[in-house]
Amino acid sequence: MRMTNRLLFSVTVASAFATFHSAFAEPAKPKGLGDPGQLAALKIEPTVDGKPIVLRSRDARQQVYVTGSYSSGQLRDHTRKVQYTAEPAGVVNVDATGLVTPIKDGDATLKVTGNGLNVSTPVHVEGVLNQIPINFKNQVVPIFTKLGCNSGGCHGKASGQNGFKLSLLGFYPDEDHEFLVKENRGRRLFPSSPADSLLLLKATGRSPHGGGKRMDVDSYEFRLISRWIEQGMPYGSDKDAYVAGIKCLPEGRVMDRGADQQITVIATYSDGTTEDVTRMALFEANDTEMAEATNTGMIKTLDLAGEVAIMARYQGQVSTFRATVPLGADIAFVPASKNFIDDAVFGKLKVLGIPPSPLADDATFLRRVSIDVSGTLPTEEQVRAFLADTDPAKRDKLVDRLLDSPDYADYFANKWNLVLRNKNRAPDDSSATYGFYQWIWSNLYENKPYDQIVREVLTASGDSTTNPAVVWYREVDENNEQVEDAAQLFLGLRIQCARCHHHPFEKWSQNDYYGFSAFFTRVGKKNLFEPGMTKASRDKRVFHNDGVAAATNPRNGQSLKPTGLGSPALEIAPERDPRHFLADWMADKNNPFFAKSVVNRYWKHFFDRGIVEPEDDMRETNPPSNPELLNKLAAGFIDSGFNLKWLVKAITSSNTYQLSSLPNDYNLKDKQNFSRYYPKRLTAEVLYDGFHRVTNTTQNFGSLPPGTKAVQLPDASIGPYFLKVFGQPQGDTACECERSQEANLAQSLHLLNSSEVQDKIANASGRATTMANDKVRTHEEKVKEMYRWVYSRDPNADELKIALAHLAKHEAAPKIAYEDILWALINTKEFLFNH
Repeated sequence: MRMTNRLLFSVTVASAFATFHSAFAEPAKPKGLGDPGQLAALKIEPTVDGKPIVLRSRDARQQVYVTGSYSSGQLRDHTRKVQYTAEPAGVVNVDATGLVTPIKDGDATLKVTGNGLNVSTPVHVEGVLNQIPINFKNQVVPIFTKLGCNSGGCHGKASGQNGFKLSLLGFYPDEDHEFLVKENRGRRLFPSSPADSLLLLKATGRSPHGGGKRMDVDSYEFRLISRWIEQGMPYGSDKDAYVAGIKCLPEGRVMDRGADQQITVIATYSDGTTEDVTRMALFEANDTEMAEATNTGMIKTLDLAGEVAIMARYQGQVSTFRATVPLGADIAFVPASKNFIDDAVFGKLKVLGIPPSPLADDATFLRRVSIDVSGTLPTEEQVRAFLADTDPAKRDKLVDRLLDSPDYADYFANKWNLVLRNKNRAPDDSSATYGFYQWIWSNLYENKPYDQIVREVLTASGDSTTNPAVVWYREVDENNEQVEDAAQLFLGLRIQCARCHHHPFEKWSQNDYYGFSAFFTRVGKKNLFEPGMTKASRDKRVFHNDGVAAATNPRNGQSLKPTGLGSPALEIAPERDPRHFLADWMADKNNPFFAKSVVNRYWKHFFDRGIVEPEDDMRETNPPSNPELLNKLAAGFIDSGFNLKWLVKAITSSNTYQLSSLPNDYNLKDKQNFSRYYPKRLTAEVLYDGFHRVTNTTQNFGSLPPGTKAVQLPDASIGPYFLKVFGQPQGDTACECERSQEANLAQSLHLLNSSEVQDKIANASGRATTMANDKVRTHEEKVKEMYRWVYSRDPNADELKIALAHLAKHEAAPKIAYEDILWALINTKEFLFNH
């Protein structure tokens, strides 16, 4: 009966919170790019005025796209809206998608007609009759990749599929050639009758194939592979050109929602020649809610506004096409810019036509920034003081006070402690673990420059009693862990894939991986057996082991010198510790990753979404949603001397950060342009501390001092079930994705009905009991105080009316009534979220 009454009261209270968690209507659909005006001209691309399209062999193809220029200045794709002809007939063929293929040597004119306009370009064909050996690496392997044969879910997985193995995505063509031509005595290929080869019988569905039909017998792919088999399955020569890079054309476009754009992909070879590889490239959108791509390179935007990148991948090379998709709403008001952050964000919103939400009120800002900077809810006294303060600069001054407080160091030490993987795994770990945590905390509190903190971690030597930072090497024990954690944590790069093969979505090769690995190859470790230690102790002395730093690529046996990612190899004397050279390379102001990685990580902390998302997966094919913002933030951070407090102050003092979380008619679906503050669930530790603050209770954490907060825990293994059920990570990886912020049933049940929550709400010295026993103040005064503790604001008229009515209904049991109110407030989104 008690729980039923509480639930009924909770529903009544929740109905009063419409400003935070009522359903919003579908956003308005404004004009987008608007009326383009009259179509003024058509242009065939990619072409150079006066120069012909050249097809140099029977296998050459050219994907054209047709651009329409309008009187408004807009450019729109007409590739699938025009008619194509080629004259004279018989030289080239052009289909309805704009794909031009050769028939015989000669010259022709490609003509395009549409909307009463005509445009043409010359085409030259040569070499159709030349019997040029097909290059396995450059021509056959891309077919396997395009058709998915060498994907991780098919023959490209480590064990192969049904007895047939290919290298993942064709990164090792020499092995693929061996598998096809020699394995099982070459049974998959039949040179005397290529069309009847097992490889082609299965791919065309003429023989049972677990992967189904992958090509037609009259397709380009079938004909090319048949000719390759007929030629004797040549591999090619070491002197043959290789793909050095690819490029998407156009590189970007401003597009309407629901619009199309054909992409052409041009490969440049090591000898300087170029080739259209559009139909062999793979395409993928970095945001599938914004755009989709077909296997022919046709891009279609969907219903969301913003920017989306389409990745094109071919032969280990990647390139991106960027579409800017405006919403096109009229923007009547934009808050004033307080700093460069606002300039970049509000400038982008104007281009996209997405009106920002208004600024948040003082109560909302106080709660938001207190949680985001210090991990604490403001006290009731702080709420009253801040709301009564008339100083125009009070928000900036509040941020300064928070940054100067130990709470700031508590909160961010908790964050860094987990991704640096500091934890107890054995009984003897505690001293070193606590020492490393305190080292992190002190550096943050004292505002040591970030580059110096990273340097001291990477170059740590000695043992934990003299240099706590060596604990990182205790947890990140293996060379590959050091490489991958350092790249992900300090550079925002996930290079794990390149340990075994070329990275499928980035330029990093195995040579890049092992060149970076060489920085850590001279790290030596020696077990410590000090008095009182057990032989199971994991504490070690870390030192530089003199010798030439180098790592071996296990694929080709090549010895690689220490090499920063994307940088030249270094010559390092044997007596010099290469880790110091790594730290130098990272902290260089021209390093393209280091500063951007940490400012993006901190931006994600405050906005629940990185400028690059995920925050530690920065790559060419996952570009920033606002490049100007990321570049300026990184440049400012470098100019500040890698000052983390400067970074926090710059973000939180911007009007971008201070926008309301409530959407307007146009920005409800905006998830990448920061047109409002994005609400996010409180982390497990902040929620647990907040729960104790509003109930006026405490929690003991074993041997830790009384009053220790959850955000101060030096080790994630300490703490009650509450922290685990609300997603506290265990510090097992360098990825912040280990923290789960997803809601689940176990969380709801724990807040609703766990004995821990119930007991602390009903605690004899807790807030509900204190208020019930307070006979001096009125119920109205006490309800307002409770709201200030829980929400950092006063209740509105409806909320106050509901609470007072409940107290009047239970006048004989005021303690129970106040417990009900407190319980109901805690179980709302307004408490559980930072907004």
